[in-house]
Amino acid sequence: MPGAASVLTMDVLDPARVDDAVAGGLGWERQGSELVKVHMGRDFADALSYVNEVGAVAEQAAHHPDIMIQWNTVTLRLSTHSAGGITNLDLDLARRIDALGAGH
Repeated sequence: MPGAASVLTMDVLDPARVDDAVAGGLGWERQGSELVKVHMGRDFADALSYVNEVGAVAEQAAHHPDIMIQWNTVTLRLSTHSAGGITNLDLDLARRIDALGAGH
């Protein structure tokens, strides 16, 4: 959905609001001013497949996580760098990434 980023607010969210989203079933954790998710794949190829799916979702959202791959482990970090912390853009993208499911 190109342009979706412009619809959501760029205001940094109160940490309590982010913690509520995490406690409410968001498959991420808050680490300071970032949302972090660790995905364990079956092997390196599975980790790359997951990263490609995340990349497609991120491109649609026009918002991108920082991604680190270590063999079968993918670590995603979300923060709206231009705003200086976690915004609704990050929560929205985190939910979209969670919707990919655990098919890896």
